[in-house]
Amino acid sequence: MNYFETVLDRRSTNSIKWKRYGEDVLPLWVADMDFAAPEPVLEALRRAVEHGIFGYELPNKELSETVAARMDKLYGWQVSPDMVVAIPGVIAGFNAAARTVCTVGQGILVQPPVYPPFLTVHNNDALVHQEAPLVMTAEGTTLRYEVDFEIFERAVNSKGAKTGMFLLCNPHNPTGQVYSDAELVRMGEVCLKNETIICSDEIHSELLLGKAQHIPLATLSSEIADRTITLIAPSKTFNVAGLGCAFAIIFNPKLLRHFKKTTEQMAMHVNSLGLKAAQAAYSGECDDWLRALCTYLTGNRDFLVEYVKREISGIRITVPEATYLAWLDCNELVRSGRMDGTPQEFFLKQAKVALNEGKEFGSGGEGFVRLNFGCPRKTLEEALERMKAALA
Repeated sequence: MNYFETVLDRRSTNSIKWKRYGEDVLPLWVADMDFAAPEPVLEALRRAVEHGIFGYELPNKELSETVAARMDKLYGWQVSPDMVVAIPGVIAGFNAAARTVCTVGQGILVQPPVYPPFLTVHNNDALVHQEAPLVMTAEGTTLRYEVDFEIFERAVNSKGAKTGMFLLCNPHNPTGQVYSDAELVRMGEVCLKNETIICSDEIHSELLLGKAQHIPLATLSSEIADRTITLIAPSKTFNVAGLGCAFAIIFNPKLLRHFKKTTEQMAMHVNSLGLKAAQAAYSGECDDWLRALCTYLTGNRDFLVEYVKREISGIRITVPEATYLAWLDCNELVRSGRMDGTPQEFFLKQAKVALNEGKEFGSGGEGFVRLNFGCPRKTLEEALERMKAALA
């Protein structure tokens, strides 16, 4: 049996995904997968548990070297281990970045619809929320999002505030798109022109579907690298999100010093088991597992997109190039009266399928839901059949 076809019991654990709703609900919402982590990660954790002592630990040189070596292996990106900072998560990382680079009254620029924690960073340090909404295009039932650079340039320094930081999501959550070289270069150049620091959340960068390729923003030029904080983590890729470990990569020495000072002030200590999991995940020992995972997720994506196109009229959907997240437009169903309430409420009540509420992703999210297809095909198929039956 395919490793990823195994249905594991998560209801008996303290999983947020499986505990929030009733036992009759299939949860395809929060972004963790229903697959066991790869064996090298599990073995590293077993050794740590068997040792029996869980004292204070700090990230060691070997881990920083492993992260740097992985960037070289994946992208030919020459990162010094000294540029790598361990942090307890990507959300913690972009909040620390905002505190590091912005002063009170400056702006944080985001591109909705986008991962909900992006939308609240400005609240932490009395900053101004600025938006450059992505533009949706449609071809039949297929959706795609693009950067409108007139909108993007107008949004920089908008609302009477200098943009201190642009928070980029690449690959994008919830649309699943991977930005092209040209798009990344142009966004980077706009930020350079306006002396804006970029924080690039690249947490989904290894979850590539089909033939998609990821380009780290900081690899585009030395000038862009000098003004970029790159955030990565093994958490999504290797399904160890609960272990709380991520990394910031910062080339600019002054920015690196200030970021480290901020994380120390915020007591951003990393879980010792998370450090061990990250070392195993990024060592290369899990790469065969990861290739098999991406193949399986690509199959799930294709199954999902084809099912929606063939079986569920009135819904349009993205075709994700990365992540295990799909973005479904249900506005036609709402307008026609086939769906009461928001799509999230409808599918939860009528289909017993839990999805993410679209409006939580900001402007342009109304009438949408986000669906997590990082699960055994059997689970995905059952959820889709329930959704189809609810609409019938």
